[in-house]
Amino acid sequence: MTTPDAAAATAPVVPPQPRPDAGTGGPAHGGRFGSLGPVGLVLAGGVSVQFGGALAVTLMPRAGALGVVALRLLVAAVVLLVVCRPRLRGHSRADWGTVVAFGVAMSAMNGLFYQALDRIPLGVAVTLEVLGPLTLSVVASRRALNLVWAALALAGVFLLSGAGGADGGLGALDPAGVAFALGAGVMWAAYIVFSARTGRRFPQADGLALAMAVGALLFLPLGLAESGAKLADPVTLGLGAGVAVLSSVLPYTLELLALRRLPASTFAVMMSLEPALAATAGFLVLDQALSAVQAAAIALVVAASMGAVRTRTGRPKTATPEA
Repeated sequence: MTTPDAAAATAPVVPPQPRPDAGTGGPAHGGRFGSLGPVGLVLAGGVSVQFGGALAVTLMPRAGALGVVALRLLVAAVVLLVVCRPRLRGHSRADWGTVVAFGVAMSAMNGLFYQALDRIPLGVAVTLEVLGPLTLSVVASRRALNLVWAALALAGVFLLSGAGGADGGLGALDPAGVAFALGAGVMWAAYIVFSARTGRRFPQADGLALAMAVGALLFLPLGLAESGAKLADPVTLGLGAGVAVLSSVLPYTLELLALRRLPASTFAVMMSLEPALAATAGFLVLDQALSAVQAAAIALVVAASMGAVRTRTGRPKTATPEA
C-alpha cells in the first residue's frame, strides 16, 4: 500500500510494506504524536504495521486468513469513511473505474499476503512481497544503476531459495506460501499504480476511503464463507479491530504527520527497512527465528530496496508527488 509521499505522477517510488490506508493523504493533526519527531513517527508506523501482521497471524486460528483480511478491511473502511466522509456524487465513470480497480488490487494484495502469512514466516513473506514494488521502481527508473540494485535483490532471492546447497532457504518453506507472497508483490505493484491514479482523481483521502470500502465489500463474502459466525465472536472482532488499527489506521496517521516535516526520499528509504522490522516482529511475537542464510537474504533485499529508492528520488523531479 503506498504512502502519501511516494507516488510521482509518472512512476511512483514505493515503500515496501503494503498498507491500504496510506496512499492519498487525509486529515490528521499533530499533538503528542508530533513530539516524537518525523523519524520516530515513521519508525513507530513501521513497527505498528509489522506487529499488526504478527497479531493477524495469532488471530488466524480463530478466524482464518480470509476472515482476518475481511475484518481488517471492514474496520479500516468504516474508520476512513467516518473520518473522510467522501462525496459520492459528481464523479465520472472513469473515476469510479479507477477507484474500483484500486479496491480490487488492495483486497487481492491483502488476501494473498495473509495467505502467505498463514504458511511462511512474517519476515520472509514481507521480503518476497517487496520484490513487486522493487521491480516496479527499477523498471520505472530506467537508469543503469538500478540494474545493480536488481542484481542485489536477485542475490537475496538466490540465497533465500537455498541455491548452491544453502540451508534454510525457500526449499524449507511451504511452496504455496512462497507463491502467495510473490503474488502479493505483483498486486502491490498494481496497488501502487492505481493508488497514484486515484490520488489524482479524488481529493484528500476520499478515493482511498472509497477503495477501502470496495475491498471490504469484495472480501466480506470470502471471509464469511471461510469463518462464518466465528467473525461475530466478540474476542475475534476485538482482535480484528486491533489488526486494523495497528496495520492501517495508526500507521496512516503517523506517516501522514511525519511527511509534513520529512523529505519524501528520506521517508521512502526508511520504509525500505520494513522486511527487517517484520523479521523482528515475527521473532518477538511468533517465535519465528530466521536462519543465518535467511537473515542475509533479507539484508540484501533491504539494501537493494534502499538503493533503488535513493536512485529514484535522487533524480531531478519532473512531476509533483501525489499528496
